[in-house]
Amino acid sequence: MSLYRNSLPQQSGDLFITDAGLETDLIFHHGVELPLGEAYTLLDDRTGVAQLERYFTGFLQIADDYGLGLVLETATWRANPDWAAKVGTPRDKLAELTRKSVEMLVEIRGRRPPSARPLVVSGCVGPRSDAYQPTEIMTPRDAQDYHAVQINTFGETEADMVTAMTLTNIPEAVGIVRAARAAQLPVVISFTVETDGRLPTGPTLREAIETVDSETDAAAAYYMINCAHPTHFDRVLEPGVPWAERIGALRANSSAKSHAELNESPTLDEGDPVELGSQYKSLVTQYPHFRILGGCCGTDHRHVRAIAAACARA
Repeated sequence: MSLYRNSLPQQSGDLFITDAGLETDLIFHHGVELPLGEAYTLLDDRTGVAQLERYFTGFLQIADDYGLGLVLETATWRANPDWAAKVGTPRDKLAELTRKSVEMLVEIRGRRPPSARPLVVSGCVGPRSDAYQPTEIMTPRDAQDYHAVQINTFGETEADMVTAMTLTNIPEAVGIVRAARAAQLPVVISFTVETDGRLPTGPTLREAIETVDSETDAAAAYYMINCAHPTHFDRVLEPGVPWAERIGALRANSSAKSHAELNESPTLDEGDPVELGSQYKSLVTQYPHFRILGGCCGTDHRHVRAIAAACARA
């Protein structure tokens, strides 16, 4: 049974951390081969399960060290039908591994003492198309039907919520919110932006958030920005306006490079964890509604620890 599905503790105003760049960490630091970012396949292998557990429990330690809440995302960013077909995962196996992804995080949560700060289990949903070079834009109806496959599976587990990461377009976000609402799951929508602060498909963050809220009766719990460096979006944010205050979470890249540059890079740009923590502190000071903080491409435990250290003091 879900612990927090009816009341997400990260909306209380307290500071939470979340995890980091799972796929880039596994690929570049641990030599795991994930050509399509298919981390969910590791759940079918004892060694892979151990690698995922080490990754997730590291963030548990950071949260406990700083007395912060924690949101953990399942390793299912690529666990939707199109990407699974490219990997060769059958539909029934995909559902099984999706359930296992939640069971892993629920088991980790169960190890904590009752007095520990909340650990929220979120089912991670990824885009149907490429997050850097989107080629297929669905209608909201098609997006709802497509993503319902994965979201309904999460609804049958102990997941507290779902988070759609690295979204590039408005119709897909609308469809995901509607699918989550139909499954009675809280949902977070996370957009990625280019170096100009706009979504890869062109809209501004303001247009994206206001449109999704308008077309879904503001059903999303909150919004997030991920897979972009703070310098890509800090200048487009507006303090004190309703659309910006709907953003409750940040998962930035460690690198200030563009998506195109990252796509072509054979090495990992890890940036400077301390500098990234300082940039987060500046954002949290200016936008106190940014309460759930983690990382994306190129980040790992070092970056999230630096973010926790900087922002817990702030």
